[in-house]
Amino acid sequence: MELSNQTLVTEFILQGFSEPPPLQLLLFISFLFLYLMAFTGNMLIVMAICLNSNLHTPMYFFLANLAIIDIGCTSTVLPKLLENFVVEKKSISYNGCMTQLYFFSCFLGTELLLFTAMAYDRYVAICHPLHYSSMMNKMVCMFLVGSVWATGTFSSSLQTSLMLRLTFCGPNQINHFLCEVPTLLLLSCSSTYLNNIMIVIADVYFGVVSFVLTMVSYGFIISNILKIRTREGKKKAFSTCSSHLIVVTIYYTTITYTYMLPGSSSSMDNGKVVALLYTTVSPTLNPLIYTLRNKDFKTALKKMFPSIW
Repeated sequence: MELSNQTLVTEFILQGFSEPPPLQLLLFISFLFLYLMAFTGNMLIVMAICLNSNLHTPMYFFLANLAIIDIGCTSTVLPKLLENFVVEKKSISYNGCMTQLYFFSCFLGTELLLFTAMAYDRYVAICHPLHYSSMMNKMVCMFLVGSVWATGTFSSSLQTSLMLRLTFCGPNQINHFLCEVPTLLLLSCSSTYLNNIMIVIADVYFGVVSFVLTMVSYGFIISNILKIRTREGKKKAFSTCSSHLIVVTIYYTTITYTYMLPGSSSSMDNGKVVALLYTTVSPTLNPLIYTLRNKDFKTALKKMFPSIW
């Protein structure tokens, strides 16, 4: 009974990607490039929105929060992954693992809820344009974003607290490149019954409920767009939500693939690749998807960097 309150494992081994040295170097360079791209692109989004008064609207307010989440998510995962490409012992301390678990779970859950809030914003903009300013006023936006962050933080704190009460007495090898709940539960030598229940609840809330609400919003949006008679009107209406729909589709596809597959060795290897999509590739592509065809952003960037444009 005494052992149940002790953490016997002081560090974990992140197996990551077992590739030959030349390929390890190539992966290091690739992930470093993606990290710098994701960090720079999302920082530019935050700066442009903060410094340009024309972008002080609900849509861009939500987008700034999405950029902050993407910065946090990549900065939680990629620095340790890059370090493990160049060191011989690919380890992470117990405290470091729990810290990574907390922030990764927080950003992941918050992002899923934020997608739902962004979908609601687009629903109001397209289906109730005359009432948009009153339905999405400053107080409503602050409440939605505050609720999203508070819920994500609470859920992550709860998951991490439940993980801290478990005993890890070996083995300590994590078949992944980051610390997350499912892989850590496989290493516990104490009961994970309560943890598994909370995982199911979190998956249903953050995954199923958020996804259903997002799809309901887009159901109304698409139905409203189809009622528009002119082709130009349909194109203009769809352009206001197409970027968000693309990002949501990519993100939910990768999340579903990762957490719905059985835990076989092959699916675990596939899970690593898919996890890279929502921790690395998606945060890198988001700034491009949201800003590439956005005239307001191009104008804001020209004001920030007049010598480049």
